[in-house]
Amino acid sequence: MANREALRELQTRLASRLAAARTEGVQPSWLALESGGSCYLFPLAQSGEIFPFSPPQPVPYTLPWFLGVSNLRGGLYGVIDLAAFVADAQPVMRSDAMRAQSRLVALNPLLEVNCALLIDKLAGLRNLDAFTSSCEAPQGSPDYFGSGYTDAAGTYWQEVNLQVLSQQPRFLAISA
Repeated sequence: MANREALRELQTRLASRLAAARTEGVQPSWLALESGGSCYLFPLAQSGEIFPFSPPQPVPYTLPWFLGVSNLRGGLYGVIDLAAFVADAQPVMRSDAMRAQSRLVALNPLLEVNCALLIDKLAGLRNLDAFTSSCEAPQGSPDYFGSGYTDAAGTYWQEVNLQVLSQQPRFLAISA
């Protein structure tokens, strides 16, 4: 009986949220995360499933930021260290405590790239209301960087367009 009541409450909440979304219009929504000391925002529509980190199977003769391949829920995914890719540097060795918080964020299957990005820590979901100001991507930043946002605590969040990222020649060319 309690399960039916809980289901009914859930349906009521979802219906009210859908009605509110229709009247308020569509706002950007992001998956907020941290990687390599930077804060990033992935558009929810471009993000896929989130997996706990498990060491990938190394692939020889690839660039250092390509960590290898992993079987994630029956699919073979290339694993890229986001911080190392953005900085074009060697991946940082993570302590056991850091690995416990690390996650693999798969790209949305609609992007047609079987890839998961290694991130250090999830920071939740954000929408436009979570930020006090926004600005264009910094001068000279990669094409896949979107707008930057600052929250009330003064933390700068960089939007990453995963669709543009997944089509970058540097992103697709993993051989060393």
